Amino acid sequence: MANDQELPSNWGRWGADDELGTLNLITEEARARGAAQARTGRTVSLARPIRPTPFVSGPFAPLARDSSPVQQIMQYAGDVPATVDMILVTNHHVSSTHIDALGHQVLDGKVYPGHPLAESVTPAGVRHGSTAAFAAGISTRGVLLDLAFDGPLPAAHPITPEDFEAAEARQGVRLESGDALVLRGGWAGVVDFEKPLPGVTLDAVRWMHQRGISLYAGDLGDAYPPLETAVPAPLHRVALPLLGMPLIDVAEVEELAAVCTELNRYAFLFVVAPPRIHGLTGVPVNPLAVF
Repeated sequence: MANDQELPSNWGRWGADDELGTLNLITEEARARGAAQARTGRTVSLARPIRPTPFVSGPFAPLARDSSPVQQIMQYAGDVPATVDMILVTNHHVSSTHIDALGHQVLDGKVYPGHPLAESVTPAGVRHGSTAAFAAGISTRGVLLDLAFDGPLPAAHPITPEDFEAAEARQGVRLESGDALVLRGGWAGVVDFEKPLPGVTLDAVRWMHQRGISLYAGDLGDAYPPLETAVPAPLHRVALPLLGMPLIDVAEVEELAAVCTELNRYAFLFVVAPPRIHGLTGVPVNPLAVF
């Protein structure tokens, strides 16, 4: 990894025990700026639909089945007035829209903002940097930067600050401190790892730090295979553990882009209300854009 002096960091910025990270940038002013975007009440979900697969085995089980982030056991017995089930959720799954907590990534044996891993993440759950930081929900202004306005980004395209600023100029919008950045690269639903994915560069993460981005969501994240050798996954190896920036992976942004184009509005109220399950490294979410 690159020398720590070359990497942007928020360690110590909000205190040694901080667990909010860049969510600290969502001030009352930022929330009000977001609320002002909700003018008509039209709402768009940024979550990918999930169809659970059953826990099945034996001679009648399917020989092949697409992997699902949610597995289900139906539990009902006899003549009952209701049906119930149990589910097993794989939080960090390539087909699940989920938010990464700050304890998800470890840097040199430490969790943001410098807590030893052994004290932060234990077999009994996450004690520091967990989903507990999302208990109050997240509400701010969201801004879509549509990099796929004339077609999907090319394979292995490095997403740079120049891409961000060109989108701002094209759309007539500017990201401000406390805003959530929502990115569209036109690669929704791509899980073919034989095809090189575009991805965010380290310079783009530096740009987010300078602008004061509070949260990142997109249909693209880190490139695969990595585009940079010194920092192979800038979002997950720098933005999350050093900046303390929560990441919403596998966001579904096609409908959002269509609505933004229809309304010629690329800013909206962005709301995330994860379930209040503490002690996790991440959790599925249904982010909402409200116009």
